[in-house]
Amino acid sequence: MIIKDREEVMDNVATHESWKTSFSELAPGLLLFARQWVRSGADAEDIVQEAFVKFWRRNHNIDNRALLYATVRSIALDLIRRDSRRARREAEAYSDVEQAVEPQFDIANESQRLVGGAVDRLPHEQREVLVMKIWNDLTFAEIAEALGISQNTAASRYRYALAALKKDLCPQ
Repeated sequence: MIIKDREEVMDNVATHESWKTSFSELAPGLLLFARQWVRSGADAEDIVQEAFVKFWRRNHNIDNRALLYATVRSIALDLIRRDSRRARREAEAYSDVEQAVEPQFDIANESQRLVGGAVDRLPHEQREVLVMKIWNDLTFAEIAEALGISQNTAASRYRYALAALKKDLCPQ
């Protein structure tokens, strides 16, 4: 995944080369992580960019990946709450509005579609840890710090997710 106007955004946020490099390296994994909570790639991009802006403004160390993931998660949850409040207000005002339809994704590769479906069926807590561990290479310590849980809980959720995927994808 590529963030639109990545260079333009980073030119506005910071001029330090380490920030630009870190953004280029970490953004794809952070996008995948943020995408768990939002319906569009554009929202995920906004969340990741806002997290980097917050980090830069607060002079946080860009190497603190756990705090960066926690920031992305916090911003995503804030967006969900904000959207939820807006949706409730709109539902009250327009009680006869049709329900929104989830977007359908056309995945050409059958195995990717199967794995994607199996990951989507995981409980949110397990999926969250799995994405952070496998696609973003975070340690259990970093995952635990980002999610505010113990390392053992992070490891357990990961183990349960792998077991559920194995059961789903390789039924005996």
